[in-house]
Amino acid sequence: QVHLVESGGGLVQAGGSLRLSCVASISISIMNTIGWYRQIPGKERDVVALSPFNGTPYYADSVKGRGTISTDEDRNMVYLEMNSLRPDDTGVYFCYADNMWGQQWGQGTQVTVSS
Repeated sequence: QVHLVESGGGLVQAGGSLRLSCVASISISIMNTIGWYRQIPGKERDVVALSPFNGTPYYADSVKGRGTISTDEDRNMVYLEMNSLRPDDTGVYFCYADNMWGQQWGQGTQVTVSS
């Protein structure tokens, strides 16, 4: 069982920045893909940014140019930095991993961007 734990959410003013962190219970070097999704009430989870193993990061159109996904294999961490935050960035952000055991999700961290 792979555990993912997010941190770094909170209340941020529009135009501000934040960094979300996710720590995995196992080495992220064996992940096929690791990244972030966002969910708002009544909607499905949508991809925000993904980091494929030895691949090019993928960003949703809504965060291109404002978001950066990065990893730290020594610490089994994945980060999402976002700037120029907008109210429509509000949601619960979930850490996601895909590996030989399937797909895993963290519990999520709430991000609220106030206008």
